[in-house]
Amino acid sequence: MANSVHDLRSALALLAELPGELVESDTEVDPHAELSGVYRYVGAGGTTRRPTREGPAMLFNKVKGFDDFRVVTGVLASRRRVGQLLGCHPARLGHLLMDSVKKPISPVKTSRTDIPCQEVVHLASERGFDLRTLLPAPTNTEEDAGPYFTMGLCYASDPVTGQSDVTIHRLCIQGRDELSMYFAPGRHLDVFRQKAEAAGNTLPITISIGVDPAIYMGACFEPPTTPLGFDELSIAGALRGRAVELAQAISVDARAIAHAEVVIEGELVPNVRVREDQNTNTGKAMPEFPGYTGMANAALPLIKVTAVTHRRQPILQHTIGCSEEHVNMAGIPTEASILSMVERAMPGRLLNVFAHSSGGGKFLAVMQFKKSDPMDEGRQRQAALLAFSAFPELKHVMLVDEDVDIFDSNDVLWAMQTRYQGDVDTLFIPGVRCHPLDPSQVPEFSPSISGKGISCKTIFDCTVPYALKSHFQRCQFKEVDVKRFLPDFE
Repeated sequence: MANSVHDLRSALALLAELPGELVESDTEVDPHAELSGVYRYVGAGGTTRRPTREGPAMLFNKVKGFDDFRVVTGVLASRRRVGQLLGCHPARLGHLLMDSVKKPISPVKTSRTDIPCQEVVHLASERGFDLRTLLPAPTNTEEDAGPYFTMGLCYASDPVTGQSDVTIHRLCIQGRDELSMYFAPGRHLDVFRQKAEAAGNTLPITISIGVDPAIYMGACFEPPTTPLGFDELSIAGALRGRAVELAQAISVDARAIAHAEVVIEGELVPNVRVREDQNTNTGKAMPEFPGYTGMANAALPLIKVTAVTHRRQPILQHTIGCSEEHVNMAGIPTEASILSMVERAMPGRLLNVFAHSSGGGKFLAVMQFKKSDPMDEGRQRQAALLAFSAFPELKHVMLVDEDVDIFDSNDVLWAMQTRYQGDVDTLFIPGVRCHPLDPSQVPEFSPSISGKGISCKTIFDCTVPYALKSHFQRCQFKEVDVKRFLPDFE
């Protein structure tokens, strides 16, 4: 069934056939704080403040002030749902993405004339063009800097080499035809922007919203797995077994995803910066993956929007930044990156990885390592060091044995309680760059931190020493056929 998915609408059609994976509401919802406030309870999960839960995706059919639009959120906010959309067992998703990186299928420019994302065209040069009334971008909380596009796939090309890259960035509406764009350190699109700016030129860019889930999953890889010049859309091509189709933008020299629900076209303007919360003065940006509202930036690059195109009866896709959706989009590619790097160094030892929900898919990795002989003792810690290289924003690694279910937090914590001694099984790596959105990574928190975004990375080795494995055997129960007693047992 997942093979039939090629855009957002076919993904939603699949979810509608699966019990408990999609709910719809015909009650009018206000995109200002209310929409995200509803989904916080319905299915956000992740690092969202409790009460929350992992639940279905939700489609809002009536959005206040926007008669032509619907909004969907939480499409990828469940690992089980991601597996269903990609046709893969949830525990094997990291392996699936790892394999897809190895056999990329490059995107192609569509030959069709009836391009879905350009069924309706709005040009900024037209009188009355205003992003604030044209698109139902939600404001996540009442203290946000403004309405945000949180599922916008930003696609641009290096002005020197012509190589393209796609990533998701937080985009805040700043005016009728203006967006601010936040770049975390090291993002490839920022390299492109800096090259264009150094030459005094704009950087053409498209922002595609509402696409095949495979594209979102592929787009969230980071270096070194996908180095500068690697087009992540080719990973989505591998996941689907067919190339992602691109359409030439109408108003700028750039390309967009042809089957997107909405495309925003524009240019990053050189030598112009805007304060992220200039319209609200809250000092806050929006909810971010660690579970806190990010601070507004004083000076962000500006996109001048030149056009908006969309499908008829469009669906705007949205995510809450601290939800399980971020965990999956960031975390599963992280798992793939770690698996790939460790497998190259020590084949067959690392069985699986889970980029844990509590770290937003970025800060904590649980690694399931198999020690097959005495010489493997210590290699588990080597694997953890490789994980930090595979994903530089990783903060903590927990190592467990092959008999521990890494997707069951109780089982992982059980391993810590019975197979870990803090004074000999904790390794500290201080003074390493991590991620600026972790509020504990500031000098005020610890004198060991020299600057914002510097962290003490830590390894928690919860594996049994190889020589003692016989003393740590779990209780062995008889294997039985439970369906003899409970036919409906799953």
